[in-house]
Amino acid sequence: MVPLKRRKVANSGTLNAGTHNSAATQPNKFPQVILFLLERKMGASRRAFLSQLGRRKGFQVEELFSKNVTHVICESNTAQEARMWLEAQGAGQAGRHLLDVSWYTESMRDGHPVEILDRHKLQVQQHFHKCSVTPFSVPGYACQRRCTLENHNAVLTDALSLLAENAELSDEDGRGVAFRRAAAVLKALPSAVTNMSQLTGLPCLGGHSLRVIKDILENGTSSEVESTKESERFKALKVLTGIFGVGSKTADRWIREGIHNLQQLRDSGQTLNRAQQAGLEHYDDIKQPVSLAEAEAIRGIVGRAVASVSPEAQIVLTGGFRRGKLTGHDVDFLITHPEEGSEVGLMPKLVSWLESRVSCHLQNVLLICDSSNLDKNAKKFIYLFFILRWRAVRVDLVVSPISQFAFALLGWTGSKVGIPRPVRQQTGEWINDLCFCHERKGRYIRASSEEEIFAHLGLEFIPPNERNA
Repeated sequence: MVPLKRRKVANSGTLNAGTHNSAATQPNKFPQVILFLLERKMGASRRAFLSQLGRRKGFQVEELFSKNVTHVICESNTAQEARMWLEAQGAGQAGRHLLDVSWYTESMRDGHPVEILDRHKLQVQQHFHKCSVTPFSVPGYACQRRCTLENHNAVLTDALSLLAENAELSDEDGRGVAFRRAAAVLKALPSAVTNMSQLTGLPCLGGHSLRVIKDILENGTSSEVESTKESERFKALKVLTGIFGVGSKTADRWIREGIHNLQQLRDSGQTLNRAQQAGLEHYDDIKQPVSLAEAEAIRGIVGRAVASVSPEAQIVLTGGFRRGKLTGHDVDFLITHPEEGSEVGLMPKLVSWLESRVSCHLQNVLLICDSSNLDKNAKKFIYLFFILRWRAVRVDLVVSPISQFAFALLGWTGSKVGIPRPVRQQTGEWINDLCFCHERKGRYIRASSEEEIFAHLGLEFIPPNERNA
């Protein structure tokens, strides 16, 4: 960004912010076309992104307005507003095109200036027929939105989820959460979005997310999403963080060392811990979705193991499968015992049993990680790879005391966005896999079922198959 004082000096209208990334600039392929993006209503960050995208495509995008500009690109501006701005610069419209940003994004998509159609030209006056489109309405808190697996806005949510993933891989967790919250709202809508006015008043839809949605509705795609997909860094981060045990920081360090794919990692001589070695060895298997049939087969194996070491213990398949999904990226099991305290020591016995036996279905169980106990042995996490006859599958085992089972079941069922993040905002109470904790009163509240948790919060109970935010 240009410092504020310099921006004011450069242009008293403060409309010319942006950066010119000379390293990404390509030779000017279209000398008859000189572009200027109006920042007003577009925003500085979006203007900077679109300017850099245009330069990479070989367009001449001016940082400052000048008499040489042939095309003025606007977003959400009327023709009157654009003309008034031109007059403030001491310039007129003569010889210049005043165009909507849709012309720009279509030109970026095609790699050359597209034909200027009437729909690309700024309109003298925009008319909104409020009665023709009814805005959607959803509860403000995700834990009260009934969201099945039927997604009427998959194109929009896939785009926002990709941007969320890119933000998270770049250690921008705040932006990632914002995109995922926006996607969760769209997933809860009863029909497809066809007009931006339908989104008026909906929660969690920030300016950035709305711009992406608008771009897709008008142009069929988002230039930002497409640019992200084409990013070599994003591709490398996805591949490397897809290795079990590899986080974004490790992947970023490898990329800076010239490692962008699995073969380069194998050839690099990098020292990998046991989890990463297993993740690299079984990469293709683990990236392959797990079917419900496979999850049930593993449930049978784990169930026999649990029954052998503790006959009264209970095991529940959680995660997306409990929400009705037919596939998942791993298999999560929650284990408890009806007698408080009897779950202590269950996990080591369970793992020992699994490692010592071979059945017709199970060739090997590879223990990857056994974390330290948390909160008085309340939880233990074991990450395993079941090497079945046909493939390797990641399995997560969690043991919980019966007093905390309802909270663990709620948390491990998910989804991530729906529960428990909104609870704190709504009630002042904090919930995790262990219990309720009232922040102001400093007390813990127990519950014996998911229904009881919802009832305590004064919320309508939402069954697992409607928690797919």
